[in-house]
Amino acid sequence: MYYDRIITMKEELSIDIIGLAGACSYALDCIEAELVNIKNKHGKRVAYISICMAEYWKIEGDELQDLAMCALLHDNALTQYISEELKKDSVINCKKDLSEGKTNLHCIYGEKNITKIPFKTDVSNVILYHHEHADGTGPFQKKWNEIPLFARIIHLADTIDIIGNNSWNFICQYLLKNRDALFDSECVNAFLHAFTHSESFMCLSDGSFETKLWEIIPRQKQVFDWKTCKNVADFFAKIVDYKSSFTSRHSIGVAEKAAFFAQYIGYDSINVQKMYLAGALHDIGKMAVGNEILEKPDKLTDDEFSKMKNHAGYTYLILSEVNDFEEIRDWAAFHHEKLNGKGYPFGKTADELNEPERIMACIDIYQALTEDRPYKKGLSHEKTCEMLDDMAQKGFVDSDISKKIRECFGGI
Repeated sequence: MYYDRIITMKEELSIDIIGLAGACSYALDCIEAELVNIKNKHGKRVAYISICMAEYWKIEGDELQDLAMCALLHDNALTQYISEELKKDSVINCKKDLSEGKTNLHCIYGEKNITKIPFKTDVSNVILYHHEHADGTGPFQKKWNEIPLFARIIHLADTIDIIGNNSWNFICQYLLKNRDALFDSECVNAFLHAFTHSESFMCLSDGSFETKLWEIIPRQKQVFDWKTCKNVADFFAKIVDYKSSFTSRHSIGVAEKAAFFAQYIGYDSINVQKMYLAGALHDIGKMAVGNEILEKPDKLTDDEFSKMKNHAGYTYLILSEVNDFEEIRDWAAFHHEKLNGKGYPFGKTADELNEPERIMACIDIYQALTEDRPYKKGLSHEKTCEMLDDMAQKGFVDSDISKKIRECFGGI
């Protein structure tokens, strides 16, 4: 793997990790909306309900931030679960299976994935048990006193958001009816303590909750070493790559090669790390594109291709949510721009594309052409470089970068 050849990074990168989790939660919401009609901003609403409930126990500081992170990412394994389990049997009904059949599997995957995220407190088993019932009838048959508090909070918040279109009276009756069955009494009391009447719950519908969420959970950047930075990048890249079997390792491959190439041409350690992160996140916008387009075996129609092109724009919008992330956002989102101004989604020209953005465009093409996919065998290094050189002659990509890619990856 290329990252194994990257010299140890001594400088540390500052990242708005909670903002990145919030941005990723939007991408996950797109998947849930595609499958089971979950509402927009589901992850953020679950986080808001959770942190409001947390006041009942006087949870604050690092614990409160970690609760918000877990809530934002509680369904982080959804694309992985679909890819590894549901696609084994095409007759399985996604909606029914997610709610009734194998809920424990996405919890198991999600618990394992979350170990990549640098939490400040112990969040063991929070994702694993976030679908457990207080009476022990959940996926793992754990009763409420065997379940971490954060898992119990997220379970109630998750359920409430799913049924949230109902009246306030219905929600209250539902909670009371399911007290000590689905939910433990403490969590029911915490919710009714946080939301005392219908007006206090209305912010979840009018959108004002998001401002309140970030007021309660400060968006402070954290400093990470190279290993932690890479783990964070890989966590988000795998969520994207599981979206489609056609690109099962594309984002990781782009991240590795972009960082390796950046170091090869002399970038400092901070910018090498930024390139890795940008490569890992460059296709996060594909989460908003349906698999009927991503995996269509035939040529896309004009309308379908237009929707496909939107993925780079979605990457830009999603990563715009992260504080002080503009540079990495642009390196990631401009990977389909062309020097002659005929790329997408913004039609940038050569004068508007800096070197890292040009590199990402070339590395994305190189990775796509050389990787194996279900419908084709990857091309050789030499053939890929010939195609890059041809694109450079046509004014699509940077010829100097194309030549250096030939040198950089030629002996590996």
